[in-house]
Amino acid sequence: MQKPGSKKGLAVILSGLKGFENPRIELEQYTTESEIAAEVLWNAFLVGEIQEKTAADLGCGTGILGIGALLLGASKVFFVDKDLKALETAKENLIRASEKYGKELAKKAVFLHRDVSLFDEKVDIVLENPPFGIKGERHADKAFLEKAMGISDTIYSFHKEESKRFISAVCRDKGFRVEGYWEFDWPLKKAYSFHSKKVEHIRVGCWRIKKDTKERKVFK
Repeated sequence: MQKPGSKKGLAVILSGLKGFENPRIELEQYTTESEIAAEVLWNAFLVGEIQEKTAADLGCGTGILGIGALLLGASKVFFVDKDLKALETAKENLIRASEKYGKELAKKAVFLHRDVSLFDEKVDIVLENPPFGIKGERHADKAFLEKAMGISDTIYSFHKEESKRFISAVCRDKGFRVEGYWEFDWPLKKAYSFHSKKVEHIRVGCWRIKKDTKERKVFK
């Protein structure tokens, strides 16, 4: 399989994936924008955190992060979501991608219909765009983040921009540290009846979080 040769090339592929048909507001289901997903995945790829690595896409939705990881050479990706319809869409997206970009993609995927709290496989990297806890369960993103910290030493996690203090506090309590941060003008396309605009933008960050170890050197 030939991997995408650039961030832009990856974004083009991801833009062709299917989004949510009937999104569930209680799960805060919004499709991750392809260029944002591509930027984060490409950054992880460049530092050697995707190729030949096992990954978990927690709350995978339609599968854009996990499929992107497979396209960039991940050896195995777990797609985990408690919404069966979303998981079926993710499977459909992977089939389409594998038909175009390599049949072996589908062989490296494991789809699990379950709450992320029940997933306990150890992986090299977690990729997640959890619900932000605005319309659905409060502090849902904290549960996702803590689960990620329990199964991996490397995490890429999306949260609202104002979550910086909260992310830092969780990292400190769990023995992790923030090693990277990207901020985006995130487009929320009209998907629910209460939306008044076709597209509304919110500030969203993606945190690169690593396990803090005794061997880590700190340079002042």
